[in-house]
Amino acid sequence: MKANILSWLEEGSVSIPGVLLTHYKKLNMNEQELATLLHIISFSTKGNEFPTPAELAARMTITAMECTGMLRRLIQKGFLSIKDAHSPEGIIHEKYSLQPLWEKLVDQFLLDTKGKQADQHQNDEMDLYTCFEREFGRPLSPFECESLAMWMDDDLHDPIIIKAALREAVISGKLNFRYIDRILFEWKKNGIRTIEQARSHSRKFRQHQNHQRENQGDLPENAKTIPFYNWLEQ
Repeated sequence: MKANILSWLEEGSVSIPGVLLTHYKKLNMNEQELATLLHIISFSTKGNEFPTPAELAARMTITAMECTGMLRRLIQKGFLSIKDAHSPEGIIHEKYSLQPLWEKLVDQFLLDTKGKQADQHQNDEMDLYTCFEREFGRPLSPFECESLAMWMDDDLHDPIIIKAALREAVISGKLNFRYIDRILFEWKKNGIRTIEQARSHSRKFRQHQNHQRENQGDLPENAKTIPFYNWLEQ
């Protein structure tokens, strides 16, 4: 009994990239092809880098002849290749290479990531238009929609920065696109690219304004500054 358990432990384990299991369908790979590749990986971990169709078929529910066809299809579909290798003694032998498979997986993973980023960007854009229409209390005009698109596509402002500029305009009581455009221009000129930097910049400006108002305490009422963050006067 103990010898059987030890034999089981000596079989070891096979490390399989999770992305292979989650993306093999997108690569147009079926379950038999996946199983064949997994067995090739398993053989390789034990030092057999070129298992025969008979060796593979012994572990599977297909015949050696069917396994031969399977290997041929894997090579034709670009999941597997055969390369020359050198043993420590200098003997040349063949081995299976899974590099084509890993390259396809990387390409598919990057494609999926790019697609998710594009979807997120589209959602951010829609959310941005909604925020502007809510603050303006009306649908945006074609010119205003074009301005929003230019801020994102031409000026490369992050939607969250545009929202922050909208908030500044609301706080300042200057809710118009010309004022928001000036805010974004000033932020870009000062290297402000994150919401934290924008908040810090606004906070420092308001502190400066408060200090100026305190120094103007003895001035006539009509000579005091208006407590707004007026970007157009920068």
